[in-house]
Amino acid sequence: MASSVFFLCLILCFSSFSVSFSGIVLLPLTHSLSKTQFNSTHHLLKSTSTRSATRFHGHHQRRQVSLPLSPGSDYTLSFTVGSNPPQPISLYMDTGSDLVWFPCSPFECILCEGKYDPSTTTPLPKIHKNATVSCKSPACSAAHSSLSSSDLCAISRCPLESIEISDCSSFSCPPFYYAYGDGSLIARLYKDSLSIPTSAHPSLFLPNFTFGCAHTTLGEPIGVAGFGRGLLSLPAQLASFSPQLGNRFSYCLVSHSFDQDRVRRPSPLILGRYDEQEKDLGNDRTGFVYTSMLKNPKHPYFYCVGLEGISVGKRTIPAPETLKRIDRRGSGGMVVDSGTTFTMLPAILYGSVVTEFERRVGRIHERASEVEEKTGLGPCYYYDKVANVPAVVLHFVGNKSSVMLPKRNYFYEFVDGDKKRKVGCLMLMNGGDEEELSGGPGATLGNYQQQGFEVAYDLETRKVGFARRHCASLWDSLNRG
Repeated sequence: MASSVFFLCLILCFSSFSVSFSGIVLLPLTHSLSKTQFNSTHHLLKSTSTRSATRFHGHHQRRQVSLPLSPGSDYTLSFTVGSNPPQPISLYMDTGSDLVWFPCSPFECILCEGKYDPSTTTPLPKIHKNATVSCKSPACSAAHSSLSSSDLCAISRCPLESIEISDCSSFSCPPFYYAYGDGSLIARLYKDSLSIPTSAHPSLFLPNFTFGCAHTTLGEPIGVAGFGRGLLSLPAQLASFSPQLGNRFSYCLVSHSFDQDRVRRPSPLILGRYDEQEKDLGNDRTGFVYTSMLKNPKHPYFYCVGLEGISVGKRTIPAPETLKRIDRRGSGGMVVDSGTTFTMLPAILYGSVVTEFERRVGRIHERASEVEEKTGLGPCYYYDKVANVPAVVLHFVGNKSSVMLPKRNYFYEFVDGDKKRKVGCLMLMNGGDEEELSGGPGATLGNYQQQGFEVAYDLETRKVGFARRHCASLWDSLNRG
């Protein structure tokens, strides 16, 4: 009987991974903006800029994991966990962390007013206690960072004689604590089946998937699907079943510009590699521009790249040396992060970009200082017809690794509700002085600047690629394939 059950599981697993989708699995990322949580564009922008800064500076704190909390950057992915019965969950897709975790029943969310209402929320998953992960599992060590299996078994009250003979399989991994900029959680590790609905049948089925289950959180009622570089991330666990799918993924974020009415189409998340030549990619047939991933000894789950400089108009501003490489303490480089909204730059580079922007734009358009105070962004300018702004190009380390940003990716235009005038703001932010950024990334490339690009993470060749795309059309063309 046991062998027949195992054989049936094997059939289910490999039927899901036969990969008849031209070598890829296509998943929808959903984006939404809450009209009830924010009463004005100013309020939404201020909250988002504050959260972007909080997350960025959280990357520099020891024993702290920064979770994507920014409204306006909530790209979510749907799953079902377990099989008896399957229980639906929706999680943030985050390349800046390496764990899949979600709230489980019974659940208490502290300081979550306006974010969580048990009466209107889909019932939370109930995980069986027999699905716990052993304290001597490598997954347990990964969740607890540097602690050895002996330390973890001791915390789990494993008897000394059992620790000495490594016989602690019946003792579960102890709870672990995650902290971030303005919240925290306590979770336990479990293993169960995970199923991901795709754009075609069958769903992607992962048996024995390891995840965190939180019964208490502070300020965060939604879980996270970590896509970072780490043993517990979704791509890493997927790669153990199917390297073809797990070793490369990409996403293409449909432009929304903080407009609820424009958020209609899903953003494609693509697991695996497709042949660009065989797909009708609409008017955007540009190939990928690649730059190499940098290894970060302190934050190994980050996708770090080197930044050479930024062009504003015809002037190229060189980046500080710290952005081109990472030192032994984990300082430097730029993190490509789907969970941060706005790009954060070190003060010296940000100041030079703003000075050049002001020199080109400030002599034509009136500065909107009040809008800057209300949104946390700047410089901002009033204009009557069309805002005349210079082109912005990011120059990554490597030959032919420059990426020109569309105007909407770095200059957000809206109507100032107070003065009823058109206003536009630069969507890059000051990350702080070099001393403040010690021990962590020197900059972050936020998802607002990634909109309208297919961003590819090639874990085999250790490269990150960017290609201009009409993301809604890409979704349609890959679905037709």
